[in-house]
Amino acid sequence: LRLIQRHHGSPGKALLRDSGHPNVGGDRIYGVHIMHIRTMAGERTFTEQDFCRLEHLGGGTLPPALAEKWGGRTVPTLIPSSEVPTTTVTMYSQVEVRDIRSQRKQRVTLCYPRHAEPNLGFISVLSPVGSSLLGLSVGDIAHWETPHGDPCAVEVSALLFQPEASGDYTT
Repeated sequence: LRLIQRHHGSPGKALLRDSGHPNVGGDRIYGVHIMHIRTMAGERTFTEQDFCRLEHLGGGTLPPALAEKWGGRTVPTLIPSSEVPTTTVTMYSQVEVRDIRSQRKQRVTLCYPRHAEPNLGFISVLSPVGSSLLGLSVGDIAHWETPHGDPCAVEVSALLFQPEASGDYTT
């Protein structure tokens, strides 16, 4: 299902298009309520633009790294870039996180895979850390596991830069 229009008169409602699904003959448009994704890390809010770009990375669906993270549940809350709260982690946001165990603080910038440079703090949205942070708000806790299965958790302690908050709705 793809988001094709958000109903501005009905909070939480959107039009979704199902094209090419093997059990559906042709395109069908559904008026549905968008559900919040509820995770250990809280509700997730994406800009419509970020969500569409992420779908593009996955060839028309969310990349497996993101879909698996959210247990195959429905889309997060989608809102226009101009309406995203300034406390929400979006793509290219610079975030200060605090490790729950060590209390160590670190700055990271959430980016697309082609711009990832972990040594410089540019974390891919498809990495376990990146997929855990996207769509969270200041004060939320991101959870993920290392490749060896060790649990990790950080608090989003501050949003140092968010493109939308500075009026950039195209990055």
